[in-house]
Amino acid sequence: MQLNPREQAHLDAAIYFTAIRGADPRTRTREQFATKEAAIEYAKGHGDRRTMIYAVSDVGSAHIMNA
Repeated sequence: MQLNPREQAHLDAAIYFTAIRGADPRTRTREQFATKEAAIEYAKGHGDRRTMIYAVSDVGSAHIMNA
């Protein structure tokens, strides 16, 4: 996975990770995880690689991958 410097900075300083599914804000779901691995494991349960994983740091967040 190739991240740009901003994404890498958020990943390095992440305090938690989110897994977000759904394009429509009215039906979008968001789950919070302590680790990237836990967020990825959750995403694998859907089997479609359409779950967006974000690293959340004290200063913001960045999309780091789809899983």
